[in-house]
Amino acid sequence: MTAVESRKPTTRRAPQLVDLALQGGGAHGAFTWGVLDRLLEEPWLRIDGISGTSAGAMNAAVLADGYAAGGAEGARAALAGFWKRVSDAARFSPFQRSPLDRMLGRWSLDNSPLFVTMDLMSRLYSPYDLNPGGNNPLRGILEELIDFERLKTSPIRLFITATNVRTGRGRVFRNGEITPDVLMASACLPTLFQAVEIDGEPYWDGGYSGNPTMTPLVRELDSDDTILIPINPVERPGTPSSARDILNRLNEVSFNAVLLKELRMIALLRQVADPGNCEGAQWAKMRIHMVRNGIMASLGYSSKLNAEWEFLSMLHEEGRRSADDFLEKDGDKIGVTSSVNLDVLLEGV
Repeated sequence: MTAVESRKPTTRRAPQLVDLALQGGGAHGAFTWGVLDRLLEEPWLRIDGISGTSAGAMNAAVLADGYAAGGAEGARAALAGFWKRVSDAARFSPFQRSPLDRMLGRWSLDNSPLFVTMDLMSRLYSPYDLNPGGNNPLRGILEELIDFERLKTSPIRLFITATNVRTGRGRVFRNGEITPDVLMASACLPTLFQAVEIDGEPYWDGGYSGNPTMTPLVRELDSDDTILIPINPVERPGTPSSARDILNRLNEVSFNAVLLKELRMIALLRQVADPGNCEGAQWAKMRIHMVRNGIMASLGYSSKLNAEWEFLSMLHEEGRRSADDFLEKDGDKIGVTSSVNLDVLLEGV
């Protein structure tokens, strides 16, 4: 057990109902695992519901199922088991760090011959050409580790977003609707995987329509405190110049756009003298908190495909450390006031 993992809960207080908003980001979702692992150690934090997309959807479903089976400790064990299983499966993946990257301590796959080949091929051919069978080992892991019947009755309510390819609109799936297909759809990047069909409709990654979706947290839950765990950097220094970096930044901007609009709506409604007593008032009273991290802006796109246990463990510890910082600095604001200054989102609007 590491020094970070051995820390004990530092806060004792009356139970506080919260909801969680989990972004997606491939293997970078192991950072979210670390944050959740630390938050679950705090008995005063009671999770009302979780909105998740892509890797955030995986974390959300695994946590809720584990919680239904064994409470907070069951959820922590389930999350650890899921990410270890992902890493075990990745041992057979053709996408491995090059000897040069390993020697220099880089987590990227930028110098991996097979990754470079795949990256180029994905710009010329679709996944229907390169993977006609639509194989994805993640499906088997989800079917193995999550009891989807038990998930339907979990006390933690789930809201999983996927994007309808035909309409371009997001669809939010709730506990009783969640299947392996739903989770696969929420994480379906169209340049890598074939669209996932659900109820006769094709779906792509939920990040295009909500990463994650805040609306059901406001409309359907009792909690007035949302803890956001971001993965995609809102700001990234410098101007990307390579084709790969430009595409990565475009994805980050588009995957953050809907979330930022919802947060701006909360900020705007707070400035209204009387938001009324209907939905506007519900949005205005939401308290937003964020577990910040200082590592994602230094990681590039290719590392999202790096599922080595060493990398996932590093992100897990970074997540725990960031959650510790959040609890120390802003934990006492939960249930009282927002710890995020949303007004800055309105600058320049």
